[in-house]
Amino acid sequence: MTTLIRAELLKLRTSRGTLGLATALLALVCFVVLLHGFALPKDFAVHGRVADGQMKVFGWGELGALFAGLLGALSITGELRHGTIRPTFLATPRRSRVIGAKVVAVGLAGLLFGLAAELLAIGLGAAALGLRGIPIRLDGSDYAQLLTGGVIAGALWAPLSLGLGALVRNQVATVVGLCAWLLFIESLLIGQVPGFARYLPGAAAAAIGGATLMGDVPTHPSLLVPVAGALLLAVWAALAVLIGIVSTVRRDVP
Repeated sequence: MTTLIRAELLKLRTSRGTLGLATALLALVCFVVLLHGFALPKDFAVHGRVADGQMKVFGWGELGALFAGLLGALSITGELRHGTIRPTFLATPRRSRVIGAKVVAVGLAGLLFGLAAELLAIGLGAAALGLRGIPIRLDGSDYAQLLTGGVIAGALWAPLSLGLGALVRNQVATVVGLCAWLLFIESLLIGQVPGFARYLPGAAAAAIGGATLMGDVPTHPSLLVPVAGALLLAVWAALAVLIGIVSTVRRDVP
């Protein structure tokens, strides 16, 4: 199993897709954090609620979970699309072991994606507000929650999306569906049926990353508390991986 994990990590390190996703993630975080950091009204940032003000600057590290999900999905759909997974299955007939190794590899990569995005968002956000003379109202526990949440969300969304990719198989459908779900569908559901939507994977990731409490101010009371969000997202990830394994074992490789 260790050899399989090393092989999957090597694939990720040497893949142009991984580098492209990492570059796009960092560029997007830079853009949105600086945009909000310099566009946020000064009076609102100083006197408004933390949730409605400065979290609009520091909260963009959660993009790491989205890109971790894209990495997880592409890590399996790309190999299925180009047939490069066939030699791996020939060398390791137990396909469940291959998927397990991929889960570990993308989970580690997702962790790094989440950490990098959060560190960049915090660093740039602090710099932007500092240049404008705006005092930062987040404390050490807030930063810790942002970093911890970003790491956990990235580490779990990557294998969750890998499981979905193994089920759907079609690369375009998986990527488009993942983006649409996280960026649009769940946002609509949170606004319309928050009692139900709080248990969905995207809402669980948002809860982990500090969207429920910042500076002792409730920012989104419809979401779960961070610990519950982490446990729920872990359940979603485990379920998706299990479905992906069953699908991979029972279906032929295209």
